[in-house]
Amino acid sequence: MKGTGFMALAAVFLLFPAVTEAQQSGETGETGRDALYAQEEFWLGVQSYNRYAYNEAILSFEKALSYRPGDPLYLDWLGRAYYRSGLEDTALRQWQAAAGVYGEGAPETLLLSNRIETVQNRRSLLPYSDGDIRYVEAGRYPGRYDNTVAFRQPSAVLALEDGSAWVVAYGTNEILQIDVNGLIRRRHRGPLNGFDRPYDIVRGRDGNLYVSEYRGGRISVLNGDGDWQYYIGSKGIGPGELVGPQNIAVDEEGYLYVVEYGNRRVSKFDPEGTFIVSFGQREEGFRGLLSPTGIAAGRGRIFVADGVSRQIYAFDRNGRYLDVLASGDLRGPESLRFFPDGRLLAADANRLLLIDVDSAIVSEIGLAGNAQTRIIGAEPDSNGNILAAGFNADEILVMTPIDDMASGLFVQIVRVAADDFPLVTVELQVQDRNRRPIVGLDARNFLISENGQASAEQNFLYAGYRSSDADIAVLVERSPASSLLREDLAAAVRDIDASPGRIRSLVSAGEQPFRESLGTGASSGFNAAALAQAGRGGASTYTPRWRFDLGLRLAATDLLSGAKKRAVVFVSTGRLGELAFEQYSLSELAAYMANNGIIFHAVLVGENPADADIRYLCDRTGGRVLPLYRPEGIGPVLEQLTHTPSGSYILNYRSRLSAAYGRAYLPVEAEVYLLERSGRDGIGYFPPGE
Repeated sequence: MKGTGFMALAAVFLLFPAVTEAQQSGETGETGRDALYAQEEFWLGVQSYNRYAYNEAILSFEKALSYRPGDPLYLDWLGRAYYRSGLEDTALRQWQAAAGVYGEGAPETLLLSNRIETVQNRRSLLPYSDGDIRYVEAGRYPGRYDNTVAFRQPSAVLALEDGSAWVVAYGTNEILQIDVNGLIRRRHRGPLNGFDRPYDIVRGRDGNLYVSEYRGGRISVLNGDGDWQYYIGSKGIGPGELVGPQNIAVDEEGYLYVVEYGNRRVSKFDPEGTFIVSFGQREEGFRGLLSPTGIAAGRGRIFVADGVSRQIYAFDRNGRYLDVLASGDLRGPESLRFFPDGRLLAADANRLLLIDVDSAIVSEIGLAGNAQTRIIGAEPDSNGNILAAGFNADEILVMTPIDDMASGLFVQIVRVAADDFPLVTVELQVQDRNRRPIVGLDARNFLISENGQASAEQNFLYAGYRSSDADIAVLVERSPASSLLREDLAAAVRDIDASPGRIRSLVSAGEQPFRESLGTGASSGFNAAALAQAGRGGASTYTPRWRFDLGLRLAATDLLSGAKKRAVVFVSTGRLGELAFEQYSLSELAAYMANNGIIFHAVLVGENPADADIRYLCDRTGGRVLPLYRPEGIGPVLEQLTHTPSGSYILNYRSRLSAAYGRAYLPVEAEVYLLERSGRDGIGYFPPGE
């Protein structure tokens, strides 16, 4: 991993911690020797864990417990190693046993109980977008602080990958970028003559931003940083002219749709800004738009909300009226945005609604503020929240699933490096209860402490969401069926190599999986010819007894010490074979990847569809099944790896504790705060000898 400040842990004399414990306890004879051996194995386990050798760590912790059964610290660490290895049921048993030894009310028990509850719940929970979910206020970004006005009348929100969001401030004629802590990073007021009542904002396929100007009768085109570029449209009632443009949307092909409140229609423009068509006027079977407000484009249709008729209509992409999507219990629908699961998120007075575009089922998922609150824009963000623009309250509300509020943040200290002691480096992972990474955090969100005392000189070093580095481990099926497609396997490896991610290893999944030799290129990376040959593999590696589970385990392990954005790409015929799960089960493999932030993609060669087990692994880790010769190729999907959210963070601090010549096991605790949510974890480490 680049720039993390981690170095190999310095070696220390293994017996020192054990001798100290035996001397302090006054133990002699066999019991004293057991304590000595237990501490030595514990030390070995901690070192193995910190270099990602989780199987070795498990063996050491198990040996330590054989000398000292029931030691809660050893049980805690053993549970951590099992969890990282994907053996969650076994991990839970160790943590429950440790909590029982610590006893009810002990600080260690509180930490363990939260960890146990989170892991247990997410193993049985439905996806977070389930219709029964409720969102509640987790915080707000106020536009007024005492007598200071930061912004007024926010009308729209556009969430960004790093957890921040663009906010359109209608009342102060500007757009602002606000981070997860509610701090304004930057603001833009448009060209020299300024915005004229900006209303909505969307992102084009090319990364540019579109901002509608209600009073200006035009669309401002900005680059991704918010700098003004040019206008689309002008004020008027003719083709391509706009009166009162409000909400806007971009479809899958980059076409722009503009709701015109004044002209009671929708105008469509191509990606270059050329006018195509207007629609929404009265026609046979449709009385026409009366007060068009929100709009969303996707799944081959255009959805338009009408505030007066209190309905949401569906049109095709050419503007032909199709049907009423939703009506009845709507109070005044305004903005429409697609939710991650394909449903529509609608702002309706002070309510947030989810609308299934296939069944037309409408679900109320949250209330913002009180009955007088007017939400005119709402958008899902990168952390599983909904950001709602409270127009008349001059604030952005952060709405969070109620269960996430109750469970808080899931914080895990992944690794501690103390080779430069007293400078200690801590790697953390911050997630919600559904394994979703929490992005956008910075130094203000973390507190490192020792024995309840805040650490000295705490420094924020790294945030995974800011990095564009990505690692890939390629896993190639070596079955008799794949042996007939060796040139396709080579082509798949070449396409994977062309993606922005760096190939870290290529594993042949034969009877005994192994890493292929890849050679070295002239500048950087691997030799192209060697990669292609590795993809083809040797004739002797193809066998009916090929092992998917061992191959996947080896490929995933190769990624643990690398970039925090990472994926295993499995090149396969789509069939896993009879020995696929001989040693590791499907759920264990899925948990191993999910718990270590590894995405699983499958690239299919041949004509077979993917087995259900392959699709399961993709679904559990955020990956996809990709036919090699799909029209758009596999590149666009693999390119997204560099944009994958990452909840990995690294900080360092200066310890105030004594190393005791490497004899001491020193505690460290990390707390993370975000608005009204928090989480913490505690662990320990051995400093090097002096």
